[in-house]
Amino acid sequence: MDLIKNTDIKFVSRKKVFYLISGLIILIGIISLLGQGFNFGIDFAGGTLIQLDFEEQVNVTVAEIRNVLADINLASSTIQSLSNNEFIIRIAQIELQEREKIFASLQERIGPFQVLRIEMVGPIIGQALKRLAFLAIIFAFIGIIVYITIRFQFSYALASIIALGHDVLVALGILSIVRKEITIPIIAAILTIVGYSLNNTIVIFDRLRENLKLKLRSPLAEIVDLSINQSLSRTINTALTTLLPILALYFFGGTLSDFAFVLLVGITVGTYSSICIAGPMLWDIKSKTQKTKKNINQVRKNVPEQAVKPPKKRIVKK
Repeated sequence: MDLIKNTDIKFVSRKKVFYLISGLIILIGIISLLGQGFNFGIDFAGGTLIQLDFEEQVNVTVAEIRNVLADINLASSTIQSLSNNEFIIRIAQIELQEREKIFASLQERIGPFQVLRIEMVGPIIGQALKRLAFLAIIFAFIGIIVYITIRFQFSYALASIIALGHDVLVALGILSIVRKEITIPIIAAILTIVGYSLNNTIVIFDRLRENLKLKLRSPLAEIVDLSINQSLSRTINTALTTLLPILALYFFGGTLSDFAFVLLVGITVGTYSSICIAGPMLWDIKSKTQKTKKNINQVRKNVPEQAVKPPKKRIVKK
């Protein structure tokens, strides 16, 4: 069932509004990044992660755990509540004796618990993971440029990369604003966003390529608007059906809630960029390319042809 039928929205004529909205969101994210940066998790910053599950008869709060850690000089630790009595504690890298001291203090002052998970990452490994995560995103973008250039044209690839860069910047900016931890699953979520947004964009570009063959004499802006409107219902239906299980994962996924949060943001932003950014951006690129070619041809026509003079005969003295 199509939720949206027979739309005739002028996306290209409203492109400045879309660009302004996206620019403001990205600017706010950049300000946050410059001011407070990212909240790198243990995967990248290094340290120790401890996941504890206290017994049901003990009613535990984050404040109680923080008070216990403060008495052993670990007040700056990050404490995340997963359920009623399940918590994740992220602290600096510590030795086995210090970890046993933490367990003894928690059991003495709060109550018995079960250790579900302990992870330790050194600072060198954290830096290596940062580099690998950055390279993964860069190579993904390079692969996308090559693929779309082969399948369509370079102008399509350029518009797609701008839209995908928009999605990544918005997602990273929101992560910085809300102080979500940047972990390996978060990087996986960002790459998933790139793939999802690219799929929506390619659907619209496929429709655009077909319409360009059928409507040779129509203005490019009209063809772009027509292609987006024809794909609008499918794009929104796909986004809604994808968001439903992700919402369930966000509310009931426990440790995967941050992963689901990034997907929620990314799919929403990716759907917006596929509809409102990619198509108008492609029109901008193609219009400027055509204008540049026209100007070059005009300049060539205005240059007067120089008279070709015959070469002078050389007189050879005997």
